[in-house]
Amino acid sequence: MAMFDHVNAWKCIKDGHSSLPRFQAASLNSFEVYSRLCLCSAGSCPISFLALPKMVSQITPVIRLCLCLCFVASAMAFDMSRNTNLAVYWGQNSYGAVNLGNKAVWQQPIEHYCADNTIDTIPVAFLNEFYSTGNLPSINLANTCSTVDDPLFPGTNLPKCTFLAAGIETCQKAGKIITLSLGGAAGSAGFASDSEGAAYAQVIWNVFLGGSSNTRPFGTAVLDGIDMDIEGGSQAGYAAFLTALRKLMNGGNKRYYITAAPQCPFPDAYIGTTLNKFAFDAVYVQFYNNYCGVNNFANTNAWDFGMWDQWAKTVSPNKNVKVYIGAPASSSAASNGYVSASTLAGIISRTKSQYSSFGGVMLWDASQAYANGRYDQAVKAALTGSSGAPPSSPTSSSPSLTSSSPSPSTTKGAGCAGVSAWESTLIYLGDDQVTSNNQLWTAKWWTEGATPGGSEGVWTLVGPC
Repeated sequence: MAMFDHVNAWKCIKDGHSSLPRFQAASLNSFEVYSRLCLCSAGSCPISFLALPKMVSQITPVIRLCLCLCFVASAMAFDMSRNTNLAVYWGQNSYGAVNLGNKAVWQQPIEHYCADNTIDTIPVAFLNEFYSTGNLPSINLANTCSTVDDPLFPGTNLPKCTFLAAGIETCQKAGKIITLSLGGAAGSAGFASDSEGAAYAQVIWNVFLGGSSNTRPFGTAVLDGIDMDIEGGSQAGYAAFLTALRKLMNGGNKRYYITAAPQCPFPDAYIGTTLNKFAFDAVYVQFYNNYCGVNNFANTNAWDFGMWDQWAKTVSPNKNVKVYIGAPASSSAASNGYVSASTLAGIISRTKSQYSSFGGVMLWDASQAYANGRYDQAVKAALTGSSGAPPSSPTSSSPSLTSSSPSPSTTKGAGCAGVSAWESTLIYLGDDQVTSNNQLWTAKWWTEGATPGGSEGVWTLVGPC
């Protein structure tokens, strides 16, 4: 039997994870029981809970306190299997790019976005060049770190962003996962062959993940995986690259994640084939800047989350892959597709109840969300149900949204001319307006069957007609 490592056991208290071997509880003292329980917070339970009752008398008050701390850490740990996760991109200062004069709310250091429990995953955007000077990648983090404003590693085009290490590690200790997004809308990504892709996995592993290199932009910080935001070029070599990288990850000392950010038209033109070949952990589908965006949720000829759900369950090599709704965090975050937080809450409610592959929401990006009145908090509340706003979504027997159904009017104003009367069988989204009892009402969020003026509190009275 392996020697028990007390140093790593106490590390487990702080970090919520460890790679210690499995033991049976009957062979452990009380401190070891606690430590093995702590390993459960990382999603791996190395003791037999059936044996625990026999050992209760051995657990001292101090160990009981440690057990409590351990399970608090467990509650904070990231869990990809949840359907309440919120991923928010950071790195491109999207708000600052379109609001040059308002620097006070430009992108902040990464740890700024980890100060509460709102965000679960932060993909760092972007690794924008696969092969730059010295055949190494390059990264661009806008106003935070770039090849223009920061020193480079000699013989490379890699900026030294080592000052970010502490912030990244702060986020990780708070239970967030921090990944690196490869590509982007203007990224220079791609491989000439499978062999080139497979070889590149070692580069990413050494420079950003669990390997070692003297050209690590984030210094000692070890990122939690990668995200493939591929929006151009061919798919040659991607599956080979990801397969080789997953092999390296599986040999590491912690859990790593691989996600993708396809655009919503199915199948995606630039990574769709790769999605069918490799077992991604999650896909952050960009439901914006396209006809299938969240702004067209009510149009079943456009909204195609169901196709992504079908892909997840029948085609993806990972039948547990999670599908996220990707949305702009502000009207200035995308060319089109932005909807209010209340409208998105309704879309979340409906999608979450209807599709088991639903994993949460992805937002572009952190700077936009914070500048837009903490849009991310409203979305997280909708995901967890803590806002009390979005009602339960309809069952499968409820009327579906079809293009042939009468559409509720969205005419605004105190007058009722041109506004349709409320109907119990119609589905309404946030900001839709109806008339009822000679009064004008506006929906606060997605609703079906809730009477204007009723106890549900779904409708806001605008005034008499």
